Amino acid sequence: MSVQDREAPVSRDHERVRAISSLRKSMIRPELGAICGTIAVFAFFLIAAPGSGMFTLQGVMNWGTESAQFAIIAVGACLLMIAGEFDLSIGSMIGFSGMAIALLSAQFGLPMWAAIVVAFALAMVVGAMNGFLVVRTGLPSFIVTLASLFILRGLATFIPISINGSTIISGLKASSQSDWLAPAFGGEVLSGLFTWLARHGIIDTFKAGSKAGQPVVDGIPMLMVWAVVLVIAAHIVLTRTTFGNWIFASGGDANAARNVGVPVNRVKILMFVLTAFCAAVFAACQVLHFGSAAADRGLLKEFEAIISVVIGGTLLTGGYGTVAGAALGAIIFGVVQQGLFFAGVDSSLFQVCLGIILLAAVILNTYIRRLITGER
Repeated sequence: MSVQDREAPVSRDHERVRAISSLRKSMIRPELGAICGTIAVFAFFLIAAPGSGMFTLQGVMNWGTESAQFAIIAVGACLLMIAGEFDLSIGSMIGFSGMAIALLSAQFGLPMWAAIVVAFALAMVVGAMNGFLVVRTGLPSFIVTLASLFILRGLATFIPISINGSTIISGLKASSQSDWLAPAFGGEVLSGLFTWLARHGIIDTFKAGSKAGQPVVDGIPMLMVWAVVLVIAAHIVLTRTTFGNWIFASGGDANAARNVGVPVNRVKILMFVLTAFCAAVFAACQVLHFGSAAADRGLLKEFEAIISVVIGGTLLTGGYGTVAGAALGAIIFGVVQQGLFFAGVDSSLFQVCLGIILLAAVILNTYIRRLITGER
């Protein structure tokens, strides 16, 4: 027997082991469940809602916009949960930040750009305070941010009533039209491209009415741009930087991380600040799109953010997850919400579908965690 013949079985065994190892690695990826869920959801609505327009350009923009809303707040919630903490004040932060922009601009006469900057600063200060209280007192972040939820929601209701006599502030379109910063949140990009596509018959146009001849989609809203930018930036930070490793370490084993020099407290506080920043981005986009602010904006968004993150494969115990998975969870969320409408299903069943998806995601995530840790 030649040397090559003797080495062949060993080589084949090595290749087999490497293939099994690669398969196992792919099976324990955090976003595996979200990938499977995304494929299943799209396949379901392709069958359940054929010819409904859900997958036309206008339909894609509808569920894409919904998904972008969830993705923006899911980014902050994802990194915070990987760091081992929760923030239940996200929804109230959206309402509070939006009301701050509206009041500062409409009632106090600040330029829109200044109102936006101040609102972002206020939100991030509150986020830092949440983080500081959690790391200094040792209280569960669930309790601290639950208190913030009620405080911010109460302020978002009390302050506009005291100043304006109403919980709705409108008339912001005029003050934002000539502002240099407002288009970064309420504008659209690639409008010229869509007009060109419509002129050449590549995309549909309105057939009648005041918009006759105009493209059915006249641009990509900045809400979607912000979602893409935040997802990409957070993914790079989490997977390509030392700070990303610190986030994983802080949520995986905080004491061990401290022992090797990771500034756990600083990491956690910064994640609370990031969550508040994402909520403020959502609020600014919403206020400048609608031209108004309302005290009840953002209601229950904190749970929608957490659900998107959990569907995306992030463990509730911290130390494990991906931003890509959270983004896929947000897409599933948006597609299901709009897909039920296109399929002609009663919208009240959305919560039923969401509960089923969440339960399935948690079961799958638990199974993956057991694969990783070897638990039974």
